[in-house]
Amino acid sequence: MANFCVIISTITLVALFLTSNDALPTADVNDTPYALTRNYTYVCDPSRFNDLGMDMSSFAYCDLSLPYDTRVKDLIDRMTLQEKVQQVGDTATGVPRIGLPKYEWWSEALHGVSNVGQWNSKASFFDDEIPGATSFPTPICTVASFNQSMWKMIGQAVSTEARAMYNLGHAGLTFWSPNINVVRDPRWGRALETPGEDPYVVGTYASSYVRGLQDVDGTENTTDLNSRPLKVAACCKHYAAYDVDAWLGIERYNFDARVTEQDMAETFVKPFEMCVKQGDVSSVMCSYNRINGIPVCADRRLLKDVIRGQWDLHGYIVSDCDSIEVIIDHHQWLNDLPESAVSQALKAGLDLDCGNYYTNFANNAVVQGKIKEGDIDSALQNLYVVLMRLGFFDGSPQYETLTKDDICTHEHIELATEAAREGIVLLKNDDNILPLSADNVKTIAVIGPHANATDTMIGNYAGIPCKYTTPLDGFSAYGNVQYEMGCDSVACNNDSLILPATQAAKQADATIVVVGLDLSCEAESLDRADLLLPGFQTKLINQVASESKNPVILIVMSAGGVDISFAKNNSNIKGILWVGYPGEEGGRAIADVVFGSHNPGGKLPLTWHENSYVDMLPMTSMQLRPLDIMGYPGRTYRFFNGSVVYPFGYGLSYTNFTYKISSSEQSLSIQLNKFQHCRDLNYTNDSFKPPCPAVLIDDLQQCDDQNVEFEVEVQNVGQKDGRETLILYYIPPAGIQEAPIKQVIAFEKVFLAAGESQNVPFKLNACKSLGVVNFNGYNLLPAGSGTIVIGDDLLSFPISINFKQ
Repeated sequence: MANFCVIISTITLVALFLTSNDALPTADVNDTPYALTRNYTYVCDPSRFNDLGMDMSSFAYCDLSLPYDTRVKDLIDRMTLQEKVQQVGDTATGVPRIGLPKYEWWSEALHGVSNVGQWNSKASFFDDEIPGATSFPTPICTVASFNQSMWKMIGQAVSTEARAMYNLGHAGLTFWSPNINVVRDPRWGRALETPGEDPYVVGTYASSYVRGLQDVDGTENTTDLNSRPLKVAACCKHYAAYDVDAWLGIERYNFDARVTEQDMAETFVKPFEMCVKQGDVSSVMCSYNRINGIPVCADRRLLKDVIRGQWDLHGYIVSDCDSIEVIIDHHQWLNDLPESAVSQALKAGLDLDCGNYYTNFANNAVVQGKIKEGDIDSALQNLYVVLMRLGFFDGSPQYETLTKDDICTHEHIELATEAAREGIVLLKNDDNILPLSADNVKTIAVIGPHANATDTMIGNYAGIPCKYTTPLDGFSAYGNVQYEMGCDSVACNNDSLILPATQAAKQADATIVVVGLDLSCEAESLDRADLLLPGFQTKLINQVASESKNPVILIVMSAGGVDISFAKNNSNIKGILWVGYPGEEGGRAIADVVFGSHNPGGKLPLTWHENSYVDMLPMTSMQLRPLDIMGYPGRTYRFFNGSVVYPFGYGLSYTNFTYKISSSEQSLSIQLNKFQHCRDLNYTNDSFKPPCPAVLIDDLQQCDDQNVEFEVEVQNVGQKDGRETLILYYIPPAGIQEAPIKQVIAFEKVFLAAGESQNVPFKLNACKSLGVVNFNGYNLLPAGSGTIVIGDDLLSFPISINFKQ
């Protein structure tokens, strides 16, 4: 969202009646706003209408016997044009004369209920009554667990706290989370908000977290999805091809992302499609940037045709904040006046403007004939059906008993701690130095700019946590801690504090150096220039490592990868852990892993590149595949084949696992009918080309039966209990020019006690897992022999596909 929109707010979200010259309710008609909180938690409460001196039976929108779309139409038809346009901004003013209260649409729940929102209105807020909410690890850390069930559990915990806050008038019901943009470039400042660089993993996280936020138990399989109840409403953002914030003078507000249809289908929109189709998300947010010249929030093809048409969104489309102003002032697209820009966005399918352009200019746009009043009606229909599903009008009895006692519960704090533990990635463990033994390590030197981290651990869109457990706190539970900063800040602009740090390391049984980045280095509106640790952090690490006579363990707190090749290759640094931004209980989680109370099992959701990568190509080059004419390398593990510090999916354990696979080779033979035609693919050599190279997946009606089934036996052959993530990749048939090097097609997390084994079944649909997107944007199933790979090429087997004509 816009940096000028994202301001920590302490103003309350309330549903308010505003004064009007029309017939006013008999109660609360003075200058004090009427709040839909405390006394009433839903609109169509008979007592509420009675107190207002209004006959609820005369309002069909409160008739529970009618379907939602009928009730919403009645609500809309009661409004004047001037009243309608005041409901399509993020602050919907309400219509007092018909009993409709104010509603604030903007709340955030990226990794816990946040107090981010408009400066002049309160969506969600904290005060003495509710001082905070559980702050889970940021998504980049949570996704490193590769634990789908945990992702959903976090969503459930967050939505429970959100509902409790709503009951107390401290939050809304519509949350503009999660952020599901793929991290295409390692410099992107918002990597901490995202689920990483793989589109399938990102989309799976999105669907899991959204289901946790939205699903009401027992109603997940409701036939009519437009009436499916919602616990809270989620929003997948920022659609699409958005991952440049501010790089060398180029900002998201004026950036034109030049993207091929191939990359759009394969990477940039795939997670959003999964979020809509599999997660049944109730909202999608469009991004600031242009795509191939057209502002996304005014692109009918991307919004109305794809999101609402092809994907069948059951909900509304909202702009990133002030996007229409950005279209006018920054993109200067078509040199539009405000009314024209508003009409373009409404016609494109943008239902809700986070900002004031709809509310200020939509009325004039209708009067000038640029849009129909019916266009506004359609937007309101999409918006108020969502509020109906949320119980805003009728209540949600199953959640009305939630109170402040359901916020910051012991269970939620423990879940946040476990999420942080599972997201920690062990990068190096020379001589099996880890875990440290509390019996042998009595004194611990804890050094570095993040050794006593608090708010750094919770990143952005974070709200106020229940409490903090810093790394110092965590390690204090295991031994006698001596703390030295080593740097005066993350910037570490002087080295005057390094000497005391080295002296502490000399005296300790073990030294923990906690370094990394923070929001001053990587954040919204702040991309990185390089992949190095700031200032003298590298000097601090090297000098501590050279002076210490006992084990040195490096802890890196960051979202994006850091080139720590020097530490990886330093024999004095025995262990390295990446901990992301691990949330409010991050310090406890880190110490538990270092001392072996928890066996790490996280895997990197991002490739950690060498710093030289940033000199190879500009951040603004959107192409994923290598661009030979410019000498640009590929992006992400799917297309980059150079050396790296640590690859995507990398992560060690304190135990060892072995794999066995039940299948050595599989093949699929698909009979084509006369309406199914072969499609061509580009090959590096014609010798690779089969007689029928590929078939359009949309044409393969029989594809539901084309599955690859097998089991992987995983055995823990070490001495410690542990969790292992099985990541399955697909390597397409050899010679296809458009194909990625490999791509994730499935993953599973298993827990195994020492010596235990488990068979993990997989059933992969060919059309969903084995396809490729060609340069023309077609999603094709290619013929030939591909390979299914488990982990870092630990096991593999061929899978061949041929078509019979």
